[in-house]
Amino acid sequence: MNEKIIILDFGSQYTQLIARRIRELNVYSEIVPYNKLPDLDDSIKAVILSGSPFSVTDENALQIDLKEFVGKVPVLGICYGAQYIANYYGGSVMRSEKREYGKANLNGFLKEDPFLNSISEDSQVWMSHGDTIKEIPEGFELLAGTESIDVAAFRSNGSFDQPVYCIQFHPEVYHSLEGAQLLRNFVRDIAGCEGEWTPASFVEETVGALRRQIGEQKVLMGLSGGVDSSVGAMLLHQAIGKNLYCFFIDNGLLRKDEFDEVLESYEGMGLNVKGVDAKEHFYRELKDVTDPEGKRKVIGRVFIEVFEQEADKLQDITWLGQGTIYPDVIESVSVHGPSVTIKSHHNVGGLPDHLNLKIVEPLRMLFKDEVRKVGAELDIPKHILMRHPFPGPGLGIRILGDITPAKVRLLQEADAIFINNLKKHDLYDKVWQAGAVLLPVQSVGVMGDERTYEKTVALRCVNSVDGMTAEWSRLPHDFLATVSSEIINNVKGINRVVYDISTKPPATIEWE
Repeated sequence: MNEKIIILDFGSQYTQLIARRIRELNVYSEIVPYNKLPDLDDSIKAVILSGSPFSVTDENALQIDLKEFVGKVPVLGICYGAQYIANYYGGSVMRSEKREYGKANLNGFLKEDPFLNSISEDSQVWMSHGDTIKEIPEGFELLAGTESIDVAAFRSNGSFDQPVYCIQFHPEVYHSLEGAQLLRNFVRDIAGCEGEWTPASFVEETVGALRRQIGEQKVLMGLSGGVDSSVGAMLLHQAIGKNLYCFFIDNGLLRKDEFDEVLESYEGMGLNVKGVDAKEHFYRELKDVTDPEGKRKVIGRVFIEVFEQEADKLQDITWLGQGTIYPDVIESVSVHGPSVTIKSHHNVGGLPDHLNLKIVEPLRMLFKDEVRKVGAELDIPKHILMRHPFPGPGLGIRILGDITPAKVRLLQEADAIFINNLKKHDLYDKVWQAGAVLLPVQSVGVMGDERTYEKTVALRCVNSVDGMTAEWSRLPHDFLATVSSEIINNVKGINRVVYDISTKPPATIEWE
């Protein structure tokens, strides 16, 4: 990378948003744990300190030596980062006596500064902190306050070779209405970034790097039909061509007709892909398994077994390709401690060490929306790029209770009706994720003159940016009525359809 911004993560729930906002400016940003600052080189144009759930006044506060980078590159401290800088250089930070959570307005600027270019003097910002800065340190000057706090923004006044800016609000969240402009001022005008990191430049740099990294060696990769593995495979294909070998495994838990449709798409993309029908193997191992995590582990184990069987048929494989993306990487190096949040189907890790293959992850530094932009640059078909996220264990965690081929067929039919209607009514691309869930519930119904006692499906449809939070989709009532009627009339064995209106949190997107 020719230029990048380093974000030191102190555990804020908003850290990923900082990185995303900067990348929207076509500037590469990278999140690292607060105590893992890389060696400064010419590519690092600035350092940002994130917020944190911790207090700088606590004994166990996260601490770093600011002398490692302050004065060497421009610095921006956000919330905890600002308070840490103030405290470090002799200012006063203490518990807040006033409400400092939610919307606030800047109440006038004390001096002109490029950091505040094009920012309104009453600009709405978002506060979220329990501590507050009572006095800024010597060598700094105040830029702005709000109606509730005296210190909302301040900066160094020439005491360092490079400027230090500090703010006690979060410019990265949408509630800070001019936050994107503020970050642009820092990244472009103060740090001097050109903003040349685009999908086209990423493809060019990554393909070149992959060629240098892999050379004439061979890569093996398991594909899922989803956007991440598909884009990762195409980058590798551009770099090494026929030396990429791919598998697409039918675990019996895919959507209706998905196995054949995905293989056909990959063939059109020129990928060297072998389809492996392993349905019976998965069904056999999943028999009578009802625990959700138990099902995940079985599905993961059997996938590895099938993958190994196929890999043994190939020779001279050196690398294993994976579709790991940046949120997986960030969670894996969380400052909160062991990464207990990572589910057993994530791409990070998983395949056994005894394969003795080196890992190559072309997308490990991209967010999901960036992966799609890179895929568009690679001319990957839209129906793959815009495909909704689909869980690694597939329909296995959308069938509550034990899994049987009969239940899978029921769910595949109901799910296909739901998804096809979303596409037919121009709703599919307007929602983040949708699917049907087969419940372990039977209920009484009447069809014709007959009494029925059949299964229930729940429809789940959510809107989200990255899956971290999600709001249930307000689908039209007439549309839901159409889907319900079509499922009940065409899928024998289902006589009731319900719609899930839970948000995440407290619920999750998937039911298991």
